[in-house]
Amino acid sequence: MRALGLLLIWGGFLAGAYFSVLDTETIPWTLVGPCLVVGLIGVVLVQLDARGKRSATDAVQANLGKLEGSLDRIVEKAARLDTAKESLDVYEVRHKIDDLFMEDLDTFVQARESICYAYGLQAYADVLSHFATSERYLNRSWSASTDGYIEEVHKYI
Repeated sequence: MRALGLLLIWGGFLAGAYFSVLDTETIPWTLVGPCLVVGLIGVVLVQLDARGKRSATDAVQANLGKLEGSLDRIVEKAARLDTAKESLDVYEVRHKIDDLFMEDLDTFVQARESICYAYGLQAYADVLSHFATSERYLNRSWSASTDGYIEEVHKYI
């Protein structure tokens, strides 16, 4: 949309300049006026494109805040769960995992693509690699809790 807007601005300007020098005595407003309108339409298109990019940037920044908050909460809750693992019933750990982590994991998953937009594809891959490993350990703890394997629950928390 930006390219079309710039094309209209330049086309309107050049055509208006050309028509205004055809007659040195008067300005042919019937020809120059539409050129001005075309140029103004181009300005509007460029502004709309810039506004869309600003709002996309704002959304990425908001999502990065959500990501940081959810990761901080996940780490804090994992540390608390690790501290309390000895006192928990093996079959209750899976319910504790569901209660503690589901909302923050969902928040992270919903906003994860903002990492790519803000920091690039390599940073996205690095973060998601670590996240996937952590999630896999959490899933192993959940499954071990379901089966009653206390050593495995403690190992993967």
